[in-house]
Amino acid sequence: MNLFHQTSHFFRLLLSLTLLAALVQCTPAENPDTSVPTASAGAGASGERWSYHDWPTGPYRVVPDWPKPLPDDEHSHDGWTWGSFGGVYAESPDRIWIAMRGELPLQPGMELWQSYGATDVVGNAPPTTDGLSSTCNPTQNRRGYERRWEHSIFVVDGEGNLIENWDHMNDLFGQQPCGRGPHQIKMSPYDPEKHVWIIDDQLHMIYKFTYDGELVYSHGELGVRGRGPNNFDRPTDIAWLPDGTYFISDGYGGKRIAKFDPNGNFIMDWGSAPVDPDNPGPGEFNNPHSIAISADRRLFVIDRGHERMQVFDENGNFLDMWSLRSPHWPESQNTLLVNHFIDTDGYIWVGNAPTSRFMKFDQDGNYLYGWGAAGTEAGRLGCSHGITTDQDGNLYIADCFAGRVQKFEPIPGADPSKIAGQILRNYPAN
Repeated sequence: MNLFHQTSHFFRLLLSLTLLAALVQCTPAENPDTSVPTASAGAGASGERWSYHDWPTGPYRVVPDWPKPLPDDEHSHDGWTWGSFGGVYAESPDRIWIAMRGELPLQPGMELWQSYGATDVVGNAPPTTDGLSSTCNPTQNRRGYERRWEHSIFVVDGEGNLIENWDHMNDLFGQQPCGRGPHQIKMSPYDPEKHVWIIDDQLHMIYKFTYDGELVYSHGELGVRGRGPNNFDRPTDIAWLPDGTYFISDGYGGKRIAKFDPNGNFIMDWGSAPVDPDNPGPGEFNNPHSIAISADRRLFVIDRGHERMQVFDENGNFLDMWSLRSPHWPESQNTLLVNHFIDTDGYIWVGNAPTSRFMKFDQDGNYLYGWGAAGTEAGRLGCSHGITTDQDGNLYIADCFAGRVQKFEPIPGADPSKIAGQILRNYPAN
């Protein structure tokens, strides 16, 4: 056999072996290796394809038509709708407390019970008296309509039905023309009696109520700005230690943190406006707008105007601070970091208005995850002024700009690390 025929035979043999190997690889194995990760590995044990995008509601789906329209058993709602919302607090999946800054009139072109933020007909849901600014100064920006003080503090069940209404709060918030209503509503996680605390920033008041709505005591002088043991300048938020000691972020004008003992006696305060506004230092605030306490008793304070988190011990000693904006954002990108909480796993969740984002950080200031999108559609975010979670993992966001409270349910099979954890509750469930 000549060299040509020998070479041809060799290549035909090599081709046959190659085809045989390919057929063996294409044949399904009887016991496939399931240890190789797939794109659906995070979707749960079912192994089904995971098709959900993080845009626009992250690992959640928004519950439609929640809460339900308010009933007309106390007064008619003909021509009225939701107002601006200051806060929301989930005591349980069937008791969600809501703080609203009065009802607003429906504008031409709006549908029944449509929030201002769910339409392009009007702008944001106004939280102030017509003709007055957020600092009670006269303004030329007249809108030509007014709020009415109804359903300032109410409670709904998991389906969004009204189950309780503190109608005696309406006169409390409307005592002076510049009052704009509740800024936050909370309970101490360590209080077995579940007292309800309400912050009224514009009238400079902090109220403590029994669970049934009786006033226990208050801090501040109604409508009087100041900085002292019993004077505040637009306070914003409150947080507690296990023994009942509490801290108030005093806020837009006070630029401090005030500490009180469990009986409401003033202990100390710290903080001030920056000496150099272009280079604010530790303990200097633009607006300490939100406060939360970690399991190791550190105070995490959102310094809103300075776009940062400041961290202190319980005696006001500075520990750390870090920026809440991304370093690659252009200078033109504004922020309005309005609220945060620390979940029982120790992660920090922050709401930012201009980016419409809900963000997750660790306690060292590392950004971990975020979601959210602007718009009028259900599930979109404007101003996440109130943020809370319930024991079933549902997330509630009170939107001060859009004028709506939204309930978000976790998508089954979603990555647990992307779902906001539980707020701390050591009190007994109902």
